[in-house]
Amino acid sequence: MVETLLDSGATVLVIILEFAKKQRFILKKIKRPIYIRNVGGMLNKKGLIENTVKDDIYYQGYKERAEINIIRE
Repeated sequence: MVETLLDSGATVLVIILEFAKKQRFILKKIKRPIYIRNVGGMLNKKGLIENTVKDDIYYQGYKERAEINIIRE
């Protein structure tokens, strides 16, 4: 089990590739990479979303299956 901090204002979930590999998540390669833009509209320097992972998120007895985007750092 891994504990993480969740930003309730976030619109999507994103984790770093190194973390996903360390936790042995099963990665799903997406067909076309997705470029990430910052709030100001500029491209994010950290890279593209090239993989996703589906996992269960638990919070205070609540469980939800979520798709998490993975970026390189």
